[in-house]
Amino acid sequence: MSSAETLIHPGATVDAGARLAPGVRVGPQAYIGPDVEIGEDCVIGPFCVLQGPMRLGRENVLHAHVCLGDAPQDIGYRGEPTALEIGDRNVFREFVTIHRGTPKDRRLTTVGSDNMFMVYSHVGHDCVIGDGVILGNATHIGGHVTVADRANISALCAVHQFSRIGRNTMIGGGSIVVQDIPPYMMAAGNHAKLYGLNRKGLARAGFSAEAVRALKQAYRLLYRSGLRLEAACERLRGQAPLSAEVEHLLAFLENSKRGVSR
Repeated sequence: MSSAETLIHPGATVDAGARLAPGVRVGPQAYIGPDVEIGEDCVIGPFCVLQGPMRLGRENVLHAHVCLGDAPQDIGYRGEPTALEIGDRNVFREFVTIHRGTPKDRRLTTVGSDNMFMVYSHVGHDCVIGDGVILGNATHIGGHVTVADRANISALCAVHQFSRIGRNTMIGGGSIVVQDIPPYMMAAGNHAKLYGLNRKGLARAGFSAEAVRALKQAYRLLYRSGLRLEAACERLRGQAPLSAEVEHLLAFLENSKRGVSR
């Protein structure tokens, strides 16, 4: 438990219905609305706007002009109660925006922990953002998107609603993503296409040489054999036992609804 004092700048506005844990610091001209819960040792920078219902975990850092928990950009939204939940130790740089969910989905937007949201990045309603994700400057994530753990999406990217971004992916700057990006891959372009395994990212994440080798062999069969994806998945299934990483990759492909980038 933090023993630090909560410090609120005299120029900030904090609603009586907000709940601030010990150690929270709120900068000048920030606004914190009702039904907002802020965990220990968070830093809320100047001119930030936090709207509820939302929960912000501990040790998050919000730079100037961040806007979290506002109403979704959905023309069918009629003010229904929805929420935003955010984990711990995230960094939100200037002008980041993340919106609450809608009744069309889970009524909830979810952000994990240890993420970096760079300047002007946006996360739309009903998204699920995992842990250790990086969103580059001015990258925009449409509604209902899932971004899995440790995905790295470079600057000026746009991700179409309902798409999925797999874990440990790397997406090049300026890409337009309209279909699912499988885990462990590199992708880039308009529309985004795959360019092989994210080998440097996998190495930095501590994947073993054996795991990377198994994924490389799976990639060749799935994307370089000339087989239709369904047939390639079936053939790969027949090569059991499969590594945990290849099993995860196959499950991702087999459960795609929007189709998979190739």
